[in-house]
Amino acid sequence: MAADWWQITLVVLIAGFVNPWELSALHCSFYNFCECGFRPNLNALECELARSVFGQHLACDLVVKAVKRFVETDSPTKPLVLSFHGWTGSGKTFLSSLLVKHLYKDGTRNPHVHYFSPILHFAHAQNVEQYKEDLRQWIQGNLTQCSRSVFVFEEMDKMHPGIIDVLVPFLGPSWVVYGTNYRKAIFIFISNAGGDVINQVALDFWRDRKDREEIQLRDLESAISIAVMSTPEHGFWKSQIMNQSLIDVIVPFLPLRPSHIRQCIQKEVEQQELVYEEDTVQSILNNLVYFPEDEKAFSSTGCKTVSSRVSYFL
Repeated sequence: MAADWWQITLVVLIAGFVNPWELSALHCSFYNFCECGFRPNLNALECELARSVFGQHLACDLVVKAVKRFVETDSPTKPLVLSFHGWTGSGKTFLSSLLVKHLYKDGTRNPHVHYFSPILHFAHAQNVEQYKEDLRQWIQGNLTQCSRSVFVFEEMDKMHPGIIDVLVPFLGPSWVVYGTNYRKAIFIFISNAGGDVINQVALDFWRDRKDREEIQLRDLESAISIAVMSTPEHGFWKSQIMNQSLIDVIVPFLPLRPSHIRQCIQKEVEQQELVYEEDTVQSILNNLVYFPEDEKAFSSTGCKTVSSRVSYFL
C-alpha cells in the first residue's frame, strides 16, 4: 500500500512537468497498464524523422504537429485522418511506419495496427459490395476492441472507387457510430495521386532557384485535392470523405534531389554495416534515373531501390 502511495505521489508531482503523452507512458510504467499498448513518444519520433527521412521538411512538420495536437486532446471529437501524397520512393510508407513505431510500445507489431492493400484485400471489382461490408465490420470490430487503433490504407490510387466511403461514419464528428468508441483512432491513406502536381511545384521552385524548404502546404493542397478527385481510378473519386472534408491533413511528399539519394545510400550502408566507398556511391547515383531528362533535377524512384542497389554494388 505504501508503494502505491509513493507511486501516486510521484505521478502527481511530475504531472506538471511533462506532456500528456509522456504522462500516459509514465502511468503505463508504474501500473503495467496501457491503452492497447498506446505509448506515444513524439520526441523520439521527431529525432528519428530528422535522422532518417530526407528532403521531406513539409511532410515531417505536418505529421508531427497533427499527431501532437491529436494526442494532447484527451477527448478528440473525431479520429485523426491523414492523407499522404507523392511520387514513388519519396518516403510515404516509411514515414507511416516510423509514426506507428513511436505510437505503440511494440510498434508495427502491435495487433491494433491494421494495413490494407487494394491488391491483396480488394482485388476484384465485382466484389466491391462485399468488400465494403467486410471493411465496415473489420473497422467496427477492431475499434470495439481498441479505440486507439491505427488503420493504414496503402495505394489508394489503385483502390476501387466506392469501397472507402464505408468509412465515412467512422471519420466524422458524430458521437455514436454502431455503439463504438472510435474518436481516438488514426486513419492514414497513402497514394501516388497528386505526385505530378507536387513534382511540378518542386521543379518550378528549383528552376526559380528558390529553397525547397520555402514550399508550404498552401502551394500544394488545393491542386492535390483536385488531382485526386478528378481521377476515376482513384479510391477517393466522388468520395464523400473528400466532399465532406473529413481528411484533417493532406501531407505532400516532395520529389528527392540527388543529394537526398546520397543520404539514403549513406544510411543504407550504415544499416548493412558495409564500408562506405565514395566511388561506389557515385556509381549508384549515376545508375539511377532522373527527371526531367535534360536537367536531371529529381530522382524518378526516390529512395525506393537504394537498398537493393547498395547490396549489389557493395
